[in-house]
Amino acid sequence: MQSSDIKALLEARLEDCEFHIQGEGCNFQVIAIGEVFAGLSPVKRQQLVYGALSDEIASGAVHAVSLKTYTPAQWAGAPENNTPSGQGA
Repeated sequence: MQSSDIKALLEARLEDCEFHIQGEGCNFQVIAIGEVFAGLSPVKRQQLVYGALSDEIASGAVHAVSLKTYTPAQWAGAPENNTPSGQGA
């Protein structure tokens, strides 16, 4: 699988989220941004994203996922967000 494949799957399965994905083969780094994460514990956030990829993980198409989740407000100040004040992310 390619990162674009993972992005398309996540966008189809988790509405109103933005995804930044790196990697290929079966190992991916995922940054997910969305209001859906507001009020959720870190574990619940991860479960939400992993659940969206459960079929691919079960089949072995996706083996390893490194995951970071943010609300839009958190993303504005995140070190991975290299744009000034979160603009254009």
